[in-house]
Amino acid sequence: MNDYTPVIGLEIHLQLKTKSKMFSAAPNQQWQAQPNSMVNPVELGLPGALPVPNETAITWTQRFGLALGCSLNKISKFDRKNYFYPDLPKGYQISQYDQPFCYEGNLEITESVDKPKNIRIRRIHLEEDTGKSHHKNGSTYLDFNKAGTPLVEIVTEPDFANAEETSEFAKIIQHVARILDISDADMEKGHLRLEANISVKKPGEIELPNYRVEVKNINSFKFLRDAINHEIQRQKQMHEEGKIIPQQTRGWNELKGITVVQRDKEDAHDYRYFPEPDIPPFVFTDDEINQLRGGIPLMPWDIKKDLQSGGIREDFAHIIAYDQQKMSWWGTHNGDLSDKNKIASIIVNAKETEEVIQKINDLKAASTRQMLSDTELERLIQKVLTENPKAVQDIKDGKENAKKFLVGQVMKASKGSADPSSAQQILDTLTQ
Repeated sequence: MNDYTPVIGLEIHLQLKTKSKMFSAAPNQQWQAQPNSMVNPVELGLPGALPVPNETAITWTQRFGLALGCSLNKISKFDRKNYFYPDLPKGYQISQYDQPFCYEGNLEITESVDKPKNIRIRRIHLEEDTGKSHHKNGSTYLDFNKAGTPLVEIVTEPDFANAEETSEFAKIIQHVARILDISDADMEKGHLRLEANISVKKPGEIELPNYRVEVKNINSFKFLRDAINHEIQRQKQMHEEGKIIPQQTRGWNELKGITVVQRDKEDAHDYRYFPEPDIPPFVFTDDEINQLRGGIPLMPWDIKKDLQSGGIREDFAHIIAYDQQKMSWWGTHNGDLSDKNKIASIIVNAKETEEVIQKINDLKAASTRQMLSDTELERLIQKVLTENPKAVQDIKDGKENAKKFLVGQVMKASKGSADPSSAQQILDTLTQ
């Protein structure tokens, strides 16, 4: 069973937080809104209603692609993706097929691998989200508030070897979206949804398998890992039993810890893509693309390199660079002490702003405090030894932790004005 090789790709759907929807002026604030209160004729597919593209959504998608190392198509267009669901009232979705706004990007992961690994991004395209079906007491209720929400889809190559790699990649995508301020990327609210395409190569198999199983609409990083790990084992077992694995779309049942069949998986030709006739193609110039590129802030992997070049430990640099709150603390406090790694350590381990400020102020106070002379320090240590006879005996019995305890007592008694290394040396001499 260990000779099987997982082949995993990701599709990540990211709702953009524009003020209006993708192809209409309807408000794009559907969270907890009254059902069907944020729609207009475009989302409902009423006769004569024509789509008008949201320029901000297009610009944000292109900036997102550039941040992830993508190239931008100078000529791009929208396409109709034809399929029927109850919550897709038009009977088709306006999406992108062969000329997406962004293509051929890459993103490096480091935490879940032995050495840095590059994940290829095949494409990033823009489309409209669908509505939502609510099932209750044997009836289905349709809410079209979500229909028409600008939805970015990131499609990777099948470069992942395990579930941990996919989780790290998805977390970075979430972080980048928040840095660019194009989405809150809140998984609980459906802003960020994950889909994994999973297949397993048999021992000795070189080519990619002729099937893939898509697990759709996963709404947490843990569920993503669990679903992938389950699906890998399920497919391995089917191979062992000599069964043919069908190309399917499956869902993740977190209560039972299994994937469940939803439908046979479609191929691109099943959707009968064709250019959207109501929206002309887009043409972008080099100047427009360069202008987009100029407005992109530093990405976390660049910030990490800058921190390391400034002498910050690699693990500290990674945690700060990939956490917006900690990066904000670093920007505010990195000049407060001469020892940058002490500041980094405080920030990495802190949970609240007040904790960062307090600990930095404590270090500042300690650095300016009058240090005890050797004579004063020895007198203080003698007092500590007298008050802690058991610890002294423990040292004589070879218990090393007792030394740490006594140093701590000396530092406490001196209110931080003792030099720890000097205190240790004097203690060693007096307790021999």
